[in-house]
Amino acid sequence: MKKLLKAILLTAIMFTASQSDGQQIKPSGSGYAPVNGIQIYYEVYLPTGQTGGEGKPLILLHGAFYTIDMNWSQLIPELSKTRKVIALEMQGHGHTPFSSRELSITTLASDVEKLMDYLKIDSADVAGYSMGGSVAYQFAVQSPKRLRKLVIISSTYKTNGWLPIVNNAFKDFKPEFFDNTPLKTAYDAVAPDKTKWRKFLAQMFAFAQTPFDVGDSNIAKITAPVLIIAGDNDGLDKIELMKTYKLLGGGVSDLDPQPKSELAIVPSQGHVSLMMQTTTILNYMNNFLK
Repeated sequence: MKKLLKAILLTAIMFTASQSDGQQIKPSGSGYAPVNGIQIYYEVYLPTGQTGGEGKPLILLHGAFYTIDMNWSQLIPELSKTRKVIALEMQGHGHTPFSSRELSITTLASDVEKLMDYLKIDSADVAGYSMGGSVAYQFAVQSPKRLRKLVIISSTYKTNGWLPIVNNAFKDFKPEFFDNTPLKTAYDAVAPDKTKWRKFLAQMFAFAQTPFDVGDSNIAKITAPVLIIAGDNDGLDKIELMKTYKLLGGGVSDLDPQPKSELAIVPSQGHVSLMMQTTTILNYMNNFLK
C-alpha cells in the first residue's frame, strides 16, 4: 500500500514539474455543462488561428485524482495544432464540483455523451488514460454511434485487467494520507469548494474498490478502431491485455488481413512514467488518428 501511495504522489510531482517544461496554451473556450444532474467543467482548444468549429473533435479523459493540466498539459499544445480538442474534468475532479451522486463508469460515460450533446458534437475520437480509459471503453459500448476512434492509455475495461497488487492497494487508503501533498495543492488551486477534499477522496477510494467489467462480448462488438498503449510494467495484466487485443481483432499473423486496431507496448515504462513519454504517445496517436 505504501508503495502505491508513493507512486501516486510521485505522479503528481512529476506531472506538476512537467508543466513548467512544456508549451502552455490557453483554451479557446471553457465552461460548465449541465449533465445528468451535475455540472461538468470542460475546455476547448482549437487549431491555431481558428475560431470556429474547425478541426476534427478529440475528447480527452483524465486519470483518477488528476486535472486537465496534470494529465494532458504536454499533449494538448501538439494535438490542438490540427484537432479540436475537448478536455473535461470528471465528477469531483479539478474545477468540476463534488457531488454525492454515486460514481460508476456507466454514469461517467454518459456524462461524456451529454457533454457532446451540449457542445453539439455528433461524433468524436476519444482518448482516455487510466480511469479515463475505463470510462472510454464504457463510452464505446454505450454510445457506439458517437465514436470514431478510441485511444486507451494504460487502462482496462475490467477489474481483473489489473494485477492483484494494484486492485488490493486501495483497501487500506485513508483520505488523510493525501493531506499536504501535490495532489491536494492541485485540487485547492481550482476546486470550487476546497472543503470537499476528503469527501472526494473517500468517494474515489470506494469507486476504486468496486469491481467493474464492461464485458468481453461488448468489447468484441466495438466497431471503431482502437489503439491501446501500455507500459510493459504499468500494472496491467499483460495476458488479459492480449486477450483484449484479440477481442478487437488483433493478434494475427502476416498471413491474415491486418486488423484496424493497434497495440503498442512501450518498454521500460510503468503506469506513472508512461504518461510522461509525450513524444512517444503523440507519435502513436497522430499516426493512428489520421
